[in-house]
Amino acid sequence: MKMINDAPSAADVLGVPLVRTTRGGAVENVHGGHAAVVSANGDILAEAGDASIWTYMRSTAKPVQALPAILGGVAEAYGLGDDMLALMCASHQGTPAHVAVLERMLALTGVEEEQLVFGPQLPANAEARDEVIRRGGQPRKLYHVCAGKHIGMLALCKLRGWPMDTYAEREHPLQQELLRTVAALAELEPEAVGCAIDGCGLPVFALPLWRLALIYARFAAWDAAAGPGGIAGAAPAAASPAGSAYAAAAGRIAAAMRSHPGLVEGPGRLASLMLGDGNVVAKSGAQGVFVFALRREGIAGVVKLADGGETPWPEAVCGILEQMGLGEEIIASIRRHMPPEMRNDAGQVVGRREPSFRLRINARD
Repeated sequence: MKMINDAPSAADVLGVPLVRTTRGGAVENVHGGHAAVVSANGDILAEAGDASIWTYMRSTAKPVQALPAILGGVAEAYGLGDDMLALMCASHQGTPAHVAVLERMLALTGVEEEQLVFGPQLPANAEARDEVIRRGGQPRKLYHVCAGKHIGMLALCKLRGWPMDTYAEREHPLQQELLRTVAALAELEPEAVGCAIDGCGLPVFALPLWRLALIYARFAAWDAAAGPGGIAGAAPAAASPAGSAYAAAAGRIAAAMRSHPGLVEGPGRLASLMLGDGNVVAKSGAQGVFVFALRREGIAGVVKLADGGETPWPEAVCGILEQMGLGEEIIASIRRHMPPEMRNDAGQVVGRREPSFRLRINARD
C-alpha cells in the first residue's frame, strides 16, 4: 500500500463552485469541489470539476469493508441479523438504538469492546450525548461512529484465526483483503490504490472520485437484481471482475442498509433520509465526501466538497438529480426535511443554499 500518486494540489481540490449560500440577496459563501455521475457499466455520464480527482473514501468505504465479513460467513457463524449488517456499514450517532444493536453484536461475536483500536468517545448525536452527560455516563468505545465496522472486522479475524490485536495494521491479512476488495470493485490493481490512516485508526483508501461512484452504482445494481425482498443469489447483468460472489454479498449489504436506514447514520443525516427511499443506496464520509446510487437506474452520484463541510450536501445532491432528470420524489423529500432556506435563532428566513454548478453531460455511444 502506498500514498496517492500524483496527489492533487490545493488548486485542484478547490474544483468548481458547487453550492452557494446567499444572505440579504448577496452571496455569502461558495462551496467548491467536484461531482460525478457514473453507470454500473463504468461510463462517466456527467461531471462537474474533475471526476478523476483522487479522493479518500473515508466512511463511504464501510459497505465495501463489510464485504469480506459477509463473504467469510460472519453473519451465519455468529447469527448476525440485517440490523447488525447495517451497523457494520454505519457511521452511527450513538443513540440508544445504535448502542443496543452494538451490544448485541459484542455478545454474539465474543468480541470485547476493549479490543476496538480507537479510544472512548461520547455520542455524536447531540441529544444522546447530553443524556449520557446528564446521567453521569462516561465515554465508551461503542459510542464511536465506526464501532460497528470494527466489530465486524474483529469477528472476521476471530473466525479466520487471524491476530486480533494488530487488525488495524496495513500488512495484516484483514487489511490486505480489504485492499483487494476495494481494488476489485473499482477495477484497479491493488498497487494502484492509495492509502493513508483514517480517523478511526484503520487504513483509508484513495482512488479517483468517479471510481467511488462506480462501486456504489454496482452495489445498487446488484441490490436491484436481488429484488425488493433481499438477495436472490444471482449476479445481475452489470457484473464486474469481482464476480457473482461479490455481487450477492453486495446486494445483501445494500438491502440491509435500506432496511435499517436509521442505524446506518441516524437522525438528521442525509444518508439515512435517502436510504428511506427504496430506490436509493447512500453513505456519507468525512471531509465532504457523499455518494448515492439509484437501484432501478443503475447509476451513482458522488460529491467531494473542497472545504470538507456537510451542510451543502443536500443541495449538491438535489442539483445532480435535477440536472439528470431523476429522483423527483427524493428531491422533494430532501427539501422537505432539509430545506434550502436558512433560518436564524429567531426562526426568520435569512438566506438560502442553492446549487451553483452545471454538470457536463458526456456523450454516450
